[in-house]
Amino acid sequence: MTEHLIDLHTHSTASDGTLAPGDLPPAAAAAGLAVIALTDHDTTAGWAAAAAALPPGLTLVPGAELSCKWYAADPPISLHLLAYLFDPAEAGLRDALRAVRESRLTRAERIVDLLRADGVAITWDQVLAYAAGGTVGRPHIARALVAAGLAPDVSGAFASEWLGPRYRVHKADLDVFDAIRLVRQAGGVTVFAHPKAARRGRIVPDSLIAELAAAGLTGLEADHADHSPAERSAVRGLAAELGLLVTGSSDFHGTNKTVRLGDNATTTTETYERLVASATGTRPITAPGDRSSSAP
Repeated sequence: MTEHLIDLHTHSTASDGTLAPGDLPPAAAAAGLAVIALTDHDTTAGWAAAAAALPPGLTLVPGAELSCKWYAADPPISLHLLAYLFDPAEAGLRDALRAVRESRLTRAERIVDLLRADGVAITWDQVLAYAAGGTVGRPHIARALVAAGLAPDVSGAFASEWLGPRYRVHKADLDVFDAIRLVRQAGGVTVFAHPKAARRGRIVPDSLIAELAAAGLTGLEADHADHSPAERSAVRGLAAELGLLVTGSSDFHGTNKTVRLGDNATTTTETYERLVASATGTRPITAPGDRSSSAP
């Protein structure tokens, strides 16, 4: 089986990336990718523009990164699910994602209010401008802090006091079991994004991942910039134990992060084909006249 370079986790300006959805496919082709998934946070808004910009030889996997929580933990633990190839018109998932986006907007505005109350010279209009009409998130606040000279870059803003505990406002994330159910109901498949990335904060126990597998989780993202070698190995071992697929991807955000398109893109062609075969909501997209829609 011929192997292809497959990156199943990228973001555009439809959420918190810095490349427009229409600019992402040409950049992916230039990076040597054969398959790219667009997985903006809690939205499908970039799908159409990305599909329209597909160059020959590149396949687009429509997807989203879902903001979830394991609410049985005390306090609840945040986690992200990569959802692929679901029907965006299916009412249950569509409405759930709309509610998360609305909560993101409310949270971001509240964080800006708290910062301004402490004398930080950023405005809500600045944050909305950085969001460029996409799903508003904390990275857009981080960019405003950088522009104000209060942080060296977006990563530095997150590491600083400005987006620390004092300004932490929770949003209404999806219950992770509900998210898996809704994605399956919409014909899609789910992969747990960076499940062992302890540098991001609290992680869930293996027992919870086993429960998610029983509930219909399809795979685990092992190769990710936020995973140490030991964490990558642990993910692979757990996936083998639970019969889950293993993916690797860049989690590309443009200039908001240092990773490049294609970094950690270790998803095998066999794994990709199994993901596609498991989905019924929608199909991968190629430019007209190229390979079949199930390429590579």
